[in-house]
Amino acid sequence: MADLSAIPVTVLGAGSWGTALAIQLAHGGRPATLWGHDPRHMASLQMEHVNTRYLPGVLLPDSLQLSDDLAGAVQGVCEILVVVPSHAFRAVLNAMQPHLSSAVRVMWATKGLESGSGKLLHRVVEEVLDEAQTMAVVSGPTFAREVAVGLPTALTVASKDADYARFVAERLRSDTFRAYTSPDVVGVEVGGAVKNVLAIAAGISDGLGFGANARSALVTRGLAEIMRLGNALGGQHETFMGLAGLGDLVLTCTDDQSRNRRLGLALGRGNTLEAALADIDQVVEGVQTAREVHDLALSQGVEMPITEQVYAVLYEARAPKEAVHALLTREQKAEGG
Repeated sequence: MADLSAIPVTVLGAGSWGTALAIQLAHGGRPATLWGHDPRHMASLQMEHVNTRYLPGVLLPDSLQLSDDLAGAVQGVCEILVVVPSHAFRAVLNAMQPHLSSAVRVMWATKGLESGSGKLLHRVVEEVLDEAQTMAVVSGPTFAREVAVGLPTALTVASKDADYARFVAERLRSDTFRAYTSPDVVGVEVGGAVKNVLAIAAGISDGLGFGANARSALVTRGLAEIMRLGNALGGQHETFMGLAGLGDLVLTCTDDQSRNRRLGLALGRGNTLEAALADIDQVVEGVQTAREVHDLALSQGVEMPITEQVYAVLYEARAPKEAVHALLTREQKAEGG
């Protein structure tokens, strides 16, 4: 059997999560390459051997190669992991497509929906590359810094190709990193996208000082929203109760390492959206995703009241207190509804 740890992987996206996964893939001297679009940023990584902007203090492994040349980074490589923001996902696929080997397999750890179309990202892969493209999505309760420094972590790898899911899980594995496999690409993608919107809601609630009871209720009813949308799109119930559903939702809603939660905290404390985003100074996926999920829910006829109120705060200038009031004064109904 081939030594899976010796198979090179190219990671596209040198932000915090892309860098953390590249470090994980290069663990123990395994071959990996990290590509970033900004030559100055990549030159800094090369010189300092640290991603000072996104993961300060975390040394990059010697076996991790660095590149700002997309064509060179993907040419001849059979395993590519895309970790760019969702708004750049299609553009990066389009740019790399002419340089790909016929044997390439593509995975991604981007969480979100395509900007403007609201498409799940596997649909974008099918459109840009091929409907028969071997692919996998990597998602779950993971903060980049904890992965980068080797703290215990578990996540899910989903693919319709069970052998490929097992390969990705094994290639990521280490003594502190465990990956489970799933055939449910849709469910894993929905969980990874919608939880960011709900984390904004949880942050708003805590920023308003509403306490643990309200946060717990938001997480629980938020899970119901993920399940309703996910089921409508063809996701599987057990996925939403697992790492890529409930696990990721709890993590993102309850820990201040989450940019989406921090954005909500700032809004709940009276800051403007512009000021909150400027202070975080990184992509906050839940802002764009709130619009896409809101529109997708309407098109699917799926009721998502928490998402609807987050959308209203972000895009309709609704005051956070008014949004919470709207949730609390909705018509009484059974919990399963």
